[in-house]
Amino acid sequence: MEEDDVTIREQNFHSQVREYIICFLMFAVLYIVSYFIITRYKRKTDDIEDEDAVVNRISLYLCTFTLAVSGGAVFLLPFSIISNEILQSFPKNYYIQWLNGSLIHGLWNLVSLFSNLCLFVLMPFAYFFLESEGFAGSKKGIKARILETFVMLFLLALLILGIVWVASALIDNDAASMESLYDLWEFYLPYLYSCISLMGGLLLLMCTPVGLSRMFTVMGQLLVKPTILEDLDEQIYSIHLQEESLQRKLNGSSFHLTYTRPGSSLQLLKELENVRNQRNKLERRKKASGWEKNLLYPMVMLILLSGTTISVLLVAFNILYLLVDETAMPKGSTDRGISNTSLSTFGIAQAVLEIILMIYLMVSSLVGFYSLRIFQGLTPRKDDTTMTTIIGCCVSILVLSSALPVMSRTLGITRFDLLGAFGRFNWLGNFYIVLSYNMLFAVVTTLCLVRKFTSAVREELLKALGLDKLQLSNSPTDPESGKLSANGHQKTL
Repeated sequence: MEEDDVTIREQNFHSQVREYIICFLMFAVLYIVSYFIITRYKRKTDDIEDEDAVVNRISLYLCTFTLAVSGGAVFLLPFSIISNEILQSFPKNYYIQWLNGSLIHGLWNLVSLFSNLCLFVLMPFAYFFLESEGFAGSKKGIKARILETFVMLFLLALLILGIVWVASALIDNDAASMESLYDLWEFYLPYLYSCISLMGGLLLLMCTPVGLSRMFTVMGQLLVKPTILEDLDEQIYSIHLQEESLQRKLNGSSFHLTYTRPGSSLQLLKELENVRNQRNKLERRKKASGWEKNLLYPMVMLILLSGTTISVLLVAFNILYLLVDETAMPKGSTDRGISNTSLSTFGIAQAVLEIILMIYLMVSSLVGFYSLRIFQGLTPRKDDTTMTTIIGCCVSILVLSSALPVMSRTLGITRFDLLGAFGRFNWLGNFYIVLSYNMLFAVVTTLCLVRKFTSAVREELLKALGLDKLQLSNSPTDPESGKLSANGHQKTL
């Protein structure tokens, strides 16, 4: 008996060590990728090793850790789904025994723990540490900045805990809830993270429909559109003439009417840059191969349209399931564990489709996030993004990625149960919140797509009725001063 107990303990020990090694390797890969992504956009600084350089480096490491955790949250549900299907297909395979339920549950718990750590500790510390200078009258240095940062974190924690305490007391005023107000670990942190998850879900609800419609424009800018009834040579020649005209005006060699307003040279430079960008795009379209113009672009657009349509249909079916079946609720599902039951009707093919849709929704939410006017200031620029902006981007991406598994399960994109702390959010058990979330997503996404694909028809109708002049001009230049209009042609005085 003792030998059997020792063998079982050894197996458990080796299993835990194996899980720790696998988790470490996965996180190391995510950390390296995140580091290269951040350094690609971070503003280049001098190589002088001073106090600010040390602070920036520490903040950089914390942002890299946060972005790696965000990547882990994005791939958490896809990894769990594909692991469940692999274990269903090959239950006795020796080489995949490391892929078990204990590993999956451990990954969910680690992502939840690190998400809380980054959101409530590391990112506030990085921001306050970056902005700190030390208290007045104290000796300047790293220690003084660390002291000020910890004091600010303490005050911020008191403020947040006070807000949560007051909100909880106002919402639930029964005796049991009042007693739980003094339980920090079992009440405050789960309740606070549940509120953050709800905010992340609402942010995804706001960004994803916009991103789904914006994806067509983004891919249209990256790919070469088909050339139908267009003479590219004539357009390139016209753009070339406009570029020469602007260049002569900029050099002061033009005998035509010139600009007399202050800042006209800067405006001319902007116009010249816009014309050159148009010329480069036309030349790229001219040099593109036939398959790239006539085959790749329609295929990509068809894939985007199919992905968006399938997502909306899945949400519509999930709304029907919510109305007729209580098990469709995210919190109403029973925990069937890993590899006990296949959660996909069509096996691994449906699992792959669900993974593609989840990644597509995450990419669309990021595109929609940076397309919203209120968040455009956080858009990263290559080699010209400040550390403060990077911190804001990392926090935003962490909130979006942490809410992605919850949104995917709430919308019915997948039937995989939420594990760990992700399945214990209070608002997931509210039928009206879940139903409203599904209906809003379906309606807003449909309206965004209809508005996107009917914009060209609306513009033609407005032109036919003569109402297009009432619209605000989208031209980046002033039409009254003979500058370029929105269609790229130069207006004359």
